[in-house]
Amino acid sequence: MKKQLFAFWIIALLAVVGIMDNLFVNGNWINIIVPVAVVGIVFLLYKYPPAKYRKQHPKVKPSARTMAKVSAERRSTGGEKRKHYPFQVIDGQKGKNEDDLPKYH
Repeated sequence: MKKQLFAFWIIALLAVVGIMDNLFVNGNWINIIVPVAVVGIVFLLYKYPPAKYRKQHPKVKPSARTMAKVSAERRSTGGEKRKHYPFQVIDGQKGKNEDDLPKYH
């Protein structure tokens, strides 16, 4: 974990040195402005998507009859108990071997 953290900080330091060198020594501001603008636009589109990509809300309000059906279904499915079947597991003729059982369940 410490090696990965150390490598991350070395890479981050080299990136900052490279950016500073590009800005102040070479004077190529356009090389840094374009990527920053692209990242900014992508962030703004992610944070505030256009209207056609937002979640659509239903335009039609469901009728009272439909809402009654939905609420009745929700009430009926929550309280049902499991059906009990008359089946049971019967042990085979081989018997159980303690060595074959897994040690952890």
